[in-house]
Amino acid sequence: MLIREATPDDWNAVWPFFHEIVAAGDTFSYAPDLDSETGRELWMLSPPSRTVVAVDDSGTVVGSAKMYSNQGGNGAHIASASYMVDPAHAGRGIGRALCEHSLDWAKAEGFLAMQFNAVVETNTSAVRLYEDLGFEVLGTVPDGFRHPVHGYVGLHIMYRRV
Repeated sequence: MLIREATPDDWNAVWPFFHEIVAAGDTFSYAPDLDSETGRELWMLSPPSRTVVAVDDSGTVVGSAKMYSNQGGNGAHIASASYMVDPAHAGRGIGRALCEHSLDWAKAEGFLAMQFNAVVETNTSAVRLYEDLGFEVLGTVPDGFRHPVHGYVGLHIMYRRV
């Protein structure tokens, strides 16, 4: 698997799984009915932020990540990132590879740490992955996310130094 900078043309490959994941409404705080153009604006970031794609050996885009400064100004030394893996390719280590890649990027760019602001507590595979990679839950916003099946659930704030 190759992780490379996303190009504008990659959106056509990212959008189908991005749309599927967002429409499910169980892991991201995006409007489930958002359109492609709004999704592109949210996901395909410009420098100094970064968007990458994970590409398998056949050239298929199987996942993507966006990386950015969590805050501006005096908080700009903490990075953040978001990840999406095509559900058809889940369980193959793509999310782990994207997260490790973003941590390497954050370190190379001089960030002190990485923080995730809104990890849905019922997204146990993501929580477990992040904890395996050294993140800790700093706190949880009770009822911070309206899950389509579980109702109101918590949003974890997760953190680790890079």
